[in-house]
Amino acid sequence: MSSASSQPSEPSEPAKPSQPSRPSKLAALSALLPDLAPWRASRDFRLLWIQGLVTYFASAMAMIALPLQIKELTNSPLAVGAMGAVELVPLVVFGLYGGALADAVDRRKVIVGTEAGLGVLALLLLLNALLPEPMLWPLYVVAAGVSALAGLQRPALDSLLARIVPHEQQTAAAALNSLRWQIGSIAGPSIAGLVVALAGHAPAYGVTIVGFAASVLMCRRLSPAPPAHDAEKPSLRGIAEGARYAWSRPVLLGTYAIDLAAMFFAFPNTIFPFLADELDADWSLGLMYAAGSVGSLVLGLTSGWTSKVRRHGLLVVGGAAGWGVAIAAAGWFGNVWLVLLCLAFAGAGDMLSGLGRATIWNQTIPEELRGRLAGIEVLSYSVGPQLGQVRAGVMAGWTGTRAAVWSGGVACVASVGLLCLALPKLLTYDSETDEDSLRRKAQQEAAARQEAGAA
Repeated sequence: MSSASSQPSEPSEPAKPSQPSRPSKLAALSALLPDLAPWRASRDFRLLWIQGLVTYFASAMAMIALPLQIKELTNSPLAVGAMGAVELVPLVVFGLYGGALADAVDRRKVIVGTEAGLGVLALLLLLNALLPEPMLWPLYVVAAGVSALAGLQRPALDSLLARIVPHEQQTAAAALNSLRWQIGSIAGPSIAGLVVALAGHAPAYGVTIVGFAASVLMCRRLSPAPPAHDAEKPSLRGIAEGARYAWSRPVLLGTYAIDLAAMFFAFPNTIFPFLADELDADWSLGLMYAAGSVGSLVLGLTSGWTSKVRRHGLLVVGGAAGWGVAIAAAGWFGNVWLVLLCLAFAGAGDMLSGLGRATIWNQTIPEELRGRLAGIEVLSYSVGPQLGQVRAGVMAGWTGTRAAVWSGGVACVASVGLLCLALPKLLTYDSETDEDSLRRKAQQEAAARQEAGAA
């Protein structure tokens, strides 16, 4: 034995638990922040993002001023509610046609033309508001026209995203777009309400016109987005072809069905005034309407992690189930602050599900069908809330307000579970192994190489 080894060793100090370094903390924090890769990679995405924010603020002016003007002219809740009725049919009809149109013509032209049309309709509102005695019927005509133009435009906008953003950045792009929408939906109506209250309807419509004029100028700077060389003219047969494709893809079918079920069973916004009454908190009504947007905004600001997700079907299912659980809890609790917290969680769940849906749509649908499927998507996220408000109102009259809310949330969770059993491929969807996703990725890469060669 060596003399060195025979010496008694000095007692060692107990090991101190390692503390995370400051750089690692910053890295963890930055991983939560929104992924800006689409913003950096695509000039057209930046233009559309800014244009969309401008349009949200411009539209908010008319969205607030129009029903208030109808109220002032009629003093009738029924007359104000009728505006929603005249908007629904044009949205459905022109949404489906707009999907076929987006596959047949340059999508940039559709976007520019509809933005210009919306500006003209805002001009009509302004001229009517400047009359000594504004007329009522033009307000309904304009409301129907706005709905029709929105139906025409939305498929072109939605389908354009799949072309201008790289395949692997689709979730990040969807998160950034949702973040833009939440900013606009919170700040836009707030500012619009002040403008209408302080300046009146005519100045609000004037701001709307200026906003759409700026939007048209930005949209004209977008790169051309021509259709495939063998694209057919818009037709009922083309719309039916898109519907058959969606029906043949269980993953797509699952995204539509889960969204419809979640909105039909658990969209109680129309009975929020009665819920506020039952909670003896009339002051909370505005907060109830805003809580969902706040929850979505918080998720959007911490959405960086979603860019690394491959199983986007799990986002769709988990978000929709979370929405249902939160709505059920909002109906169950009797404390208004807990109700508001639940509604915020519901908004976060809805956004999470929306990110999964948008990513699957843009990663799997072939370019030549993207517009028509976007038209179907317009129905999935517009008809559901409309029917959900009817369900909530009928159930509230039958079972009471809070029961209508919590039972709808429970039904939402149950329906999501049943749909998962019926369409298991949605749960197993993986963007790196799914055949449709790989085919769409190859299609997009081939188009990029072709454009680079042409340049």
